[in-house]
Amino acid sequence: LVFTEEDKYGLYSNLLFKYFLAEGIVCGHDLFVASAKEHPDNILKELPAPLLDDCYRKELGDEAAAVKSEDSQDSMKIAWRYQNLPKMETSPTTYTKFGHYYDVSKKMSPELCQSVKLHRFYLHEELPSEPEMKTWNMNSGYARLLQSIQRIISQEGFDGSDPQKKQRNVLRIGIQSLGSILWGDDVCCSDAPEDPWSLTKFLYVLRALLRKSLSACIITVPAHLIQNKAIMERVTNLSDMVVGLESFIGSERETNPLYKDYHGLVHVHQIPRLNSLICDVSDTKDLAFRLKRKQFTIERLHLPPDLSDTVSRASKQELAGSAKLLSSGCGAMAIGKQHLDF
Repeated sequence: LVFTEEDKYGLYSNLLFKYFLAEGIVCGHDLFVASAKEHPDNILKELPAPLLDDCYRKELGDEAAAVKSEDSQDSMKIAWRYQNLPKMETSPTTYTKFGHYYDVSKKMSPELCQSVKLHRFYLHEELPSEPEMKTWNMNSGYARLLQSIQRIISQEGFDGSDPQKKQRNVLRIGIQSLGSILWGDDVCCSDAPEDPWSLTKFLYVLRALLRKSLSACIITVPAHLIQNKAIMERVTNLSDMVVGLESFIGSERETNPLYKDYHGLVHVHQIPRLNSLICDVSDTKDLAFRLKRKQFTIERLHLPPDLSDTVSRASKQELAGSAKLLSSGCGAMAIGKQHLDF
């Protein structure tokens, strides 16, 4: 169970969500897409197109050449005392085949999408006109979603407890913006919601379904809207992996020259640990992401020694201004470019 805290406007978390679904299609897994905000058909139409191996090598070669040219230009700017230091590796330089790579500037072909079995759950189509039912003392939308997931697991042969006659496959479940007001939950509306337990009950049952079946699930949650921190702690404890995305859009970091190469930060709060009751905590705290022209990449946050040209120029102007102020009261020798003489 992968729990993703959405960024403020949901732009980059939605992209990560689509990467997860696209990888399922390329690997031939069955998909189950659930949402109360956007119709699952529209989500599936926007999946990124996979890059073939030769295309990726070409993309990697082009980027490596561009980085090399940038390094040759920057070598003239870097002070001599920094040149002999080991270079910071932000991403693997060698080509390693792990999963697949995608081009976010292109959409996946409909033929490829239809090559796997797709299951959809759109809340506004599932809710009937009759009064809401309270199953398991839970929110009606959550209860119907769990019933739908349970039905697909049992009918499509993903139940791990039953003997499988056909070749085993994997079910990938994607749930978008769980906990938002569109699901009928009020945890995002106030600090003391009327129904604070529906979300945690849903995750308890969902985790039990995932444990007994051949399935993996990603959930995006607007965590920045949930004011009650106790609810967030319970939700975190009920998840296997918890990742948060912090976008620079609308914040002072967007114009800060220190972060000019990145679009946001990645916070890894929790990662699963096998055969243990507690979860592991990542040692890497300095991860950042950026959306390139064709790819969404996560790298180690690396600030160069000189920071940036803008910082250098600004600091020089501030030093010049302070020198002028000091020159007025520190003697006649401190004029123009001459050193201060105390």
